[in-house]
Amino acid sequence: MRIVADSSCDLYDLQGVDFRTVPLTVYTDERSFLDDPSLNVTEMLDYLANYKGRSYTSCPSIDAWQTAFEGEKEIFVMTVTSALSGSYNSALSAADMYREKVPEAKISIIDSLSTGGEEVLLLLKLSELIRSGKDFETIDQEIRAYQKHTRLFFAFISLHNLTQNGRVNKTVAAALSVLRISVTGTASEEGKISVTGKARGEKKVNAVLLNDMKKAGYAGGRVIITHVEHEEGAAHLKEAVLQEYPQAEVLIYPTRGLCSYYMERKGLVISCETD
Repeated sequence: MRIVADSSCDLYDLQGVDFRTVPLTVYTDERSFLDDPSLNVTEMLDYLANYKGRSYTSCPSIDAWQTAFEGEKEIFVMTVTSALSGSYNSALSAADMYREKVPEAKISIIDSLSTGGEEVLLLLKLSELIRSGKDFETIDQEIRAYQKHTRLFFAFISLHNLTQNGRVNKTVAAALSVLRISVTGTASEEGKISVTGKARGEKKVNAVLLNDMKKAGYAGGRVIITHVEHEEGAAHLKEAVLQEYPQAEVLIYPTRGLCSYYMERKGLVISCETD
């Protein structure tokens, strides 16, 4: 079995399974940044910070998905939320075309309805299910059931790129774009970005995120923290989680290109299992 995800997942590899990623791309009118392992995220962020024109993103091509499928007959695919990207539809088209060439292929396309850390939760669970030796149909049922018990919350310093791409209401972004104010929010059930409030200072931000997790049903399971060049903030958020839930498994990952683009520097995402 093989797992294929687009680069919104923030992972490059998964231990113990056949795992591949297909890159999304960040564009400006002057340059493009392919979100593959060779991307220098810091250099991209530096460039974008000084660039005055428009920037935008594009999903993987159908050909890129098909190339990632080649040589395998049982494939699980994870994409960034279809509410914000065409990646899911591109993967669906690629799967249909691949089945024409390989009629016996089984391909499950999973719309994460999220991105980043929540995708990591799903991919880690999927890899565990595959390593357990269960059949394709059972794994498909169990990962979709698990998906109903994961959530994502965020704290961003800037909403510039999200606003520029129509992902967040400009009025809301302008009202919350105040120096030293973090914008907090979540991924809605429909897979859209929902801004829920604001918080000033790291301790307040961590308290808000923890409270949101509790309200969603977090009780001490696995937690994924992703960050954009903010290792210290991610470590402090991990400490805050472990202080209340010492038994929790908390893993930290730096973001790849796509999530770095939308979260922007100092952005934090925390994803968790819920009851």
